[in-house]
Amino acid sequence: MTRYRVGLALGGGAARGWSHIGVLETLVGAGIEPTIVAGTSIGALVGAAYACGRLAELKAWAQAVDWRTIASLLDVKVANGGLIDGARVQRLLRDLGIDTPIEDLPVKYAAVATDLADGREIWLETGPVDAAIRASIGLPGIFSPTLVDGKWLADGGLVNQVPVSTARALGADFIIAVGLGDGMLAKRAAGLSPAAAEEASAAQRGRLMEMVAQMPGPLREQAARILPQLLSSGPKSPGYFDVLANALNIMQDRITRSRLAGEPPHAMISPQVAHIRLMDFHRAGEAIEAGRIAAEKALDGLKAQLSG
Repeated sequence: MTRYRVGLALGGGAARGWSHIGVLETLVGAGIEPTIVAGTSIGALVGAAYACGRLAELKAWAQAVDWRTIASLLDVKVANGGLIDGARVQRLLRDLGIDTPIEDLPVKYAAVATDLADGREIWLETGPVDAAIRASIGLPGIFSPTLVDGKWLADGGLVNQVPVSTARALGADFIIAVGLGDGMLAKRAAGLSPAAAEEASAAQRGRLMEMVAQMPGPLREQAARILPQLLSSGPKSPGYFDVLANALNIMQDRITRSRLAGEPPHAMISPQVAHIRLMDFHRAGEAIEAGRIAAEKALDGLKAQLSG
Protein backbone atom coordinates (compact mmCIF):
# COMPACT_ATOMS: atom_id res chain seq x y z
CA MET A 1 0.00 0.00 0.00
CA THR A 2 3.03 2.29 0.15
CA ARG A 3 6.05 3.32 -1.87
CA TYR A 4 7.98 4.08 1.31
CA ARG A 5 10.49 1.90 3.10
CA VAL A 6 8.72 1.81 6.45
CA GLY A 7 10.93 1.60 9.50
CA LEU A 8 9.87 0.92 13.08
CA ALA A 9 11.72 2.33 16.10
CA LEU A 10 10.64 0.41 19.19
CA GLY A 11 11.49 2.00 22.53
CA GLY A 12 12.56 0.46 25.81
CA GLY A 13 10.42 0.22 28.91
CA ALA A 14 10.75 -3.26 30.48
CA ALA A 15 7.34 -4.93 31.03
CA ARG A 16 5.53 -2.04 29.35
CA GLY A 17 7.20 -3.14 26.12
CA TRP A 18 4.74 -5.99 25.62
CA SER A 19 2.58 -3.23 24.13
CA HIS A 20 4.84 -3.34 21.06
CA ILE A 21 3.19 -6.65 20.21
CA GLY A 22 -0.22 -5.00 20.00
CA VAL A 23 1.20 -2.17 17.89
CA LEU A 24 2.86 -4.53 15.43
CA GLU A 25 -0.17 -6.79 15.06
CA THR A 26 -2.37 -3.77 14.34
CA LEU A 27 0.00 -2.23 11.81
CA VAL A 28 0.54 -5.47 9.93
CA GLY A 29 -3.18 -6.22 10.00
CA ALA A 30 -3.78 -2.84 8.34
CA GLY A 31 -1.26 -3.57 5.60
CA ILE A 32 1.58 -1.49 7.07
CA GLU A 33 4.48 -3.94 7.21
CA PRO A 34 7.81 -2.49 8.37
CA THR A 35 10.82 -3.72 6.42
CA ILE A 36 13.27 -2.11 8.84
CA VAL A 37 13.21 -2.52 12.63
CA ALA A 38 15.41 -0.88 15.25
CA GLY A 39 14.82 -1.68 18.89
CA THR A 40 16.08 -0.74 22.31
CA SER A 41 15.83 -3.16 25.24
CA ILE A 42 12.34 -4.78 25.25
CA GLY A 43 11.85 -3.08 21.87
CA ALA A 44 14.83 -5.05 20.57
CA LEU A 45 13.20 -8.25 21.81
CA VAL A 46 9.76 -7.69 20.30
CA GLY A 47 11.29 -6.27 17.11
CA ALA A 48 13.43 -9.38 16.73
CA ALA A 49 10.43 -11.65 17.22
CA TYR A 50 8.69 -9.82 14.36
CA ALA A 51 11.80 -9.98 12.18
CA CYS A 52 12.15 -13.71 12.86
CA GLY A 53 8.48 -14.37 12.12
CA ARG A 54 7.96 -15.48 15.73
CA LEU A 55 5.75 -12.71 17.04
CA ALA A 56 2.81 -15.06 17.62
CA GLU A 57 5.02 -17.43 19.62
CA LEU A 58 6.35 -14.58 21.78
CA LYS A 59 2.81 -13.28 22.35
CA ALA A 60 1.57 -16.71 23.44
CA TRP A 61 4.47 -17.07 25.85
CA ALA A 62 4.05 -13.54 27.26
CA GLN A 63 0.33 -14.02 27.85
CA ALA A 64 1.01 -17.23 29.79
CA VAL A 65 3.64 -15.64 32.06
CA ASP A 66 3.10 -15.74 35.82
CA TRP A 67 5.43 -15.28 38.77
CA ARG A 68 6.54 -18.92 38.58
CA THR A 69 7.61 -18.38 34.95
CA ILE A 70 9.49 -15.20 35.83
CA ALA A 71 11.22 -16.95 38.74
CA SER A 72 12.38 -19.72 36.40
CA LEU A 73 14.26 -17.12 34.30
CA LEU A 74 16.15 -15.58 37.19
CA ASP A 75 19.78 -16.49 37.71
CA VAL A 76 20.89 -14.21 40.54
CA LYS A 77 24.60 -13.37 40.40
CA VAL A 78 25.28 -10.00 42.02
CA ALA A 79 29.04 -10.41 41.55
CA ASN A 80 28.49 -10.15 37.78
CA GLY A 81 27.25 -6.57 37.97
CA GLY A 82 23.49 -7.13 38.17
CA LEU A 83 20.79 -9.08 39.99
CA ILE A 84 20.19 -11.33 36.96
CA ASP A 85 22.84 -12.92 34.77
CA GLY A 86 20.48 -13.39 31.82
CA ALA A 87 21.67 -16.75 30.48
CA ARG A 88 18.25 -18.29 31.04
CA VAL A 89 16.57 -15.44 29.18
CA GLN A 90 18.83 -16.10 26.21
CA ARG A 91 17.96 -19.81 26.34
CA LEU A 92 14.28 -18.88 26.29
CA LEU A 93 14.82 -16.81 23.14
CA ARG A 94 16.41 -19.78 21.44
CA ASP A 95 13.52 -22.03 22.55
CA LEU A 96 11.08 -19.54 20.97
CA GLY A 97 13.03 -19.56 17.71
CA ILE A 98 14.30 -16.00 18.15
CA ASP A 99 17.90 -16.87 17.39
CA THR A 100 18.37 -16.36 13.65
CA PRO A 101 21.60 -14.61 12.56
CA ILE A 102 20.72 -10.98 11.99
CA GLU A 103 22.23 -11.11 8.50
CA ASP A 104 19.69 -13.80 7.52
CA LEU A 105 16.57 -11.98 8.69
CA PRO A 106 14.05 -11.02 5.99
CA VAL A 107 13.93 -7.44 7.32
CA LYS A 108 16.76 -5.10 8.28
CA TYR A 109 17.26 -5.17 12.03
CA ALA A 110 19.45 -3.59 14.69
CA ALA A 111 19.44 -3.72 18.48
CA VAL A 112 20.78 -0.73 20.39
CA ALA A 113 23.14 -1.16 23.34
CA THR A 114 25.53 1.04 25.33
CA ASP A 115 29.29 0.61 25.75
CA LEU A 116 29.83 0.83 29.51
CA ALA A 117 33.45 1.91 29.09
CA ASP A 118 32.83 5.17 27.24
CA GLY A 119 29.05 5.54 26.89
CA ARG A 120 29.07 5.08 23.11
CA GLU A 121 25.92 3.96 21.36
CA ILE A 122 26.40 0.51 19.80
CA TRP A 123 24.23 -0.83 16.99
CA LEU A 124 24.21 -4.62 16.83
CA GLU A 125 23.53 -5.48 13.17
CA THR A 126 25.30 -8.84 12.79
CA GLY A 127 25.58 -12.12 14.66
CA PRO A 128 22.96 -14.17 16.53
CA VAL A 129 19.90 -12.05 17.25
CA ASP A 130 19.46 -13.58 20.73
CA ALA A 131 22.92 -12.34 21.74
CA ALA A 132 22.08 -8.85 20.42
CA ILE A 133 18.84 -8.82 22.42
CA ARG A 134 20.65 -9.95 25.58
CA ALA A 135 23.07 -7.03 25.26
CA SER A 136 20.31 -4.50 24.58
CA ILE A 137 18.18 -5.53 27.61
CA GLY A 138 21.02 -5.12 30.13
CA LEU A 139 19.07 -2.76 32.41
CA PRO A 140 21.52 -1.41 35.02
CA GLY A 141 20.82 -2.71 38.50
CA ILE A 142 18.78 -5.62 37.13
CA PHE A 143 20.74 -7.44 34.38
CA SER A 144 24.48 -7.89 34.32
CA PRO A 145 26.30 -6.37 31.33
CA THR A 146 27.21 -8.53 28.32
CA LEU A 147 30.65 -8.95 26.78
CA VAL A 148 30.46 -8.51 23.00
CA ASP A 149 33.59 -8.15 20.83
CA GLY A 150 35.66 -7.13 23.83
CA LYS A 151 33.16 -4.50 25.03
CA TRP A 152 30.91 -4.65 28.08
CA LEU A 153 27.46 -3.65 26.83
CA ALA A 154 24.40 -2.53 28.77
CA ASP A 155 20.86 -1.36 28.03
CA GLY A 156 20.51 0.78 24.92
CA GLY A 157 18.07 3.05 26.75
CA LEU A 158 21.03 4.72 28.45
CA VAL A 159 21.80 6.50 25.17
CA ASN A 160 18.91 6.03 22.71
CA GLN A 161 15.59 5.07 24.21
CA VAL A 162 13.56 5.28 20.98
CA PRO A 163 16.04 4.54 18.15
CA VAL A 164 14.70 6.68 15.33
CA SER A 165 18.23 7.52 14.20
CA THR A 166 19.06 3.81 13.91
CA ALA A 167 16.02 3.08 11.74
CA ARG A 168 16.90 6.02 9.51
CA ALA A 169 20.50 4.86 9.15
CA LEU A 170 19.26 1.39 8.17
CA GLY A 171 17.50 2.95 5.20
CA ALA A 172 13.97 3.77 6.35
CA ASP A 173 12.42 6.81 4.68
CA PHE A 174 9.21 6.69 6.74
CA ILE A 175 9.72 6.01 10.44
CA ILE A 176 7.06 5.04 12.96
CA ALA A 177 8.32 5.38 16.52
CA VAL A 178 6.75 3.67 19.52
CA GLY A 179 7.57 5.28 22.85
CA LEU A 180 6.56 3.90 26.24
CA GLY A 181 7.18 6.87 28.51
CA ASP A 182 3.99 8.88 28.06
CA GLY A 183 2.70 9.94 31.49
CA MET A 184 5.37 7.94 33.29
CA LEU A 185 6.90 10.69 35.40
CA ALA A 186 3.55 12.06 36.55
CA LYS A 187 2.50 8.56 37.55
CA ARG A 188 5.71 7.95 39.46
CA ALA A 189 5.59 11.36 41.15
CA ALA A 190 2.19 10.51 42.63
CA GLY A 191 3.42 7.06 43.62
CA LEU A 192 6.46 8.39 45.48
CA SER A 193 4.52 10.25 48.15
CA PRO A 194 5.47 8.67 51.54
CA ALA A 195 2.11 6.91 52.03
CA ALA A 196 1.89 5.70 48.43
CA ALA A 197 5.53 4.58 48.42
CA GLU A 198 5.02 2.50 51.56
CA GLU A 199 1.87 0.86 50.15
CA ALA A 200 3.46 0.16 46.76
CA SER A 201 6.65 -1.21 48.32
CA ALA A 202 4.63 -3.56 50.55
CA ALA A 203 2.74 -4.89 47.53
CA GLN A 204 5.94 -5.28 45.55
CA ARG A 205 7.66 -7.07 48.44
CA GLY A 206 4.81 -9.56 48.50
CA ARG A 207 5.01 -10.21 44.75
CA LEU A 208 8.79 -10.62 44.74
CA MET A 209 8.87 -12.88 47.78
CA GLU A 210 6.19 -15.04 46.10
CA MET A 211 8.46 -15.21 43.07
CA VAL A 212 11.46 -16.17 45.23
CA ALA A 213 9.45 -19.00 46.75
CA GLN A 214 9.13 -20.54 43.26
CA MET A 215 12.90 -20.65 42.65
CA PRO A 216 15.05 -23.79 42.87
CA GLY A 217 16.58 -24.40 46.31
CA PRO A 218 20.12 -22.93 46.04
CA LEU A 219 18.93 -19.99 43.97
CA ARG A 220 16.04 -19.38 46.37
CA GLU A 221 18.42 -19.22 49.31
CA GLN A 222 20.67 -16.73 47.53
CA ALA A 223 17.79 -14.51 46.46
CA ALA A 224 16.19 -14.67 49.92
CA ARG A 225 19.39 -13.22 51.41
CA ILE A 226 19.54 -10.35 48.91
CA LEU A 227 15.96 -9.22 48.37
CA PRO A 228 15.03 -8.22 51.94
CA GLN A 229 17.90 -5.73 51.92
CA LEU A 230 16.91 -4.34 48.54
CA LEU A 231 13.24 -4.03 49.40
CA SER A 232 13.56 -2.56 52.87
CA SER A 233 12.29 0.99 53.21
CA GLY A 234 10.74 3.28 55.75
CA PRO A 235 7.65 5.45 55.40
CA LYS A 236 9.74 8.33 54.06
CA SER A 237 12.09 6.28 51.92
CA PRO A 238 11.06 4.35 48.77
CA GLY A 239 12.58 0.92 48.28
CA TYR A 240 15.32 -0.18 45.90
CA PHE A 241 13.09 -0.96 42.92
CA ASP A 242 11.10 2.27 43.28
CA VAL A 243 14.30 4.32 43.34
CA LEU A 244 15.78 2.40 40.42
CA ALA A 245 12.60 2.61 38.33
CA ASN A 246 12.08 6.32 38.85
CA ALA A 247 15.76 7.16 38.29
CA LEU A 248 15.64 5.29 34.98
CA ASN A 249 12.35 6.94 34.04
CA ILE A 250 13.78 10.42 34.65
CA MET A 251 16.97 9.70 32.74
CA GLN A 252 15.20 8.06 29.82
CA ASP A 253 12.55 10.77 29.63
CA ARG A 254 15.24 13.44 29.29
CA ILE A 255 17.21 11.41 26.75
CA THR A 256 14.10 10.64 24.70
CA ARG A 257 12.94 14.25 24.58
CA SER A 258 16.38 15.42 23.51
CA ARG A 259 16.91 12.74 20.87
CA LEU A 260 13.42 13.01 19.35
CA ALA A 261 13.67 16.80 19.16
CA GLY A 262 16.73 16.46 16.94
CA GLU A 263 15.65 13.26 15.17
CA PRO A 264 11.85 13.29 14.93
CA PRO A 265 9.98 10.31 13.45
CA HIS A 266 7.30 10.75 10.81
CA ALA A 267 4.73 9.30 13.22
CA MET A 268 4.70 8.59 16.95
CA ILE A 269 2.61 5.95 18.72
CA SER A 270 2.42 6.19 22.52
CA PRO A 271 0.62 3.31 24.27
CA GLN A 272 -0.84 4.31 27.63
CA VAL A 273 1.10 1.95 29.90
CA ALA A 274 2.20 4.19 32.77
CA HIS A 275 0.19 2.00 35.17
CA ILE A 276 2.39 -1.03 34.40
CA ARG A 277 5.46 -1.30 36.61
CA LEU A 278 9.02 -2.09 35.60
CA MET A 279 8.88 -5.84 36.37
CA ASP A 280 5.16 -6.51 35.74
CA PHE A 281 5.87 -8.97 32.94
CA HIS A 282 2.80 -10.97 33.98
CA ARG A 283 0.54 -8.13 32.71
CA ALA A 284 1.17 -8.77 29.02
CA GLY A 285 -2.52 -8.86 28.15
CA GLU A 286 -3.05 -5.30 29.41
CA ALA A 287 0.05 -4.00 27.68
CA ILE A 288 -0.74 -5.67 24.35
CA GLU A 289 -4.26 -4.22 24.42
CA ALA A 290 -2.85 -0.75 25.16
CA GLY A 291 -0.58 -1.10 22.14
CA ARG A 292 -3.48 -2.15 19.94
CA ILE A 293 -5.60 0.81 21.04
CA ALA A 294 -2.79 3.30 20.47
CA ALA A 295 -1.99 1.90 17.02
CA GLU A 296 -5.63 1.89 15.94
CA LYS A 297 -5.93 5.57 16.87
CA ALA A 298 -2.94 6.31 14.66
CA LEU A 299 -4.02 4.26 11.63
CA ASP A 300 -5.99 6.89 9.73
CA GLY A 301 -3.16 9.39 9.96
CA LEU A 302 -0.57 6.80 8.99
CA LYS A 303 -2.52 5.66 5.95
CA ALA A 304 -2.97 9.26 4.80
CA GLN A 305 0.74 9.97 5.14
CA LEU A 306 1.83 6.74 3.47
CA SER A 307 -0.52 7.17 0.52
CA GLY A 308 0.53 10.76 -0.08
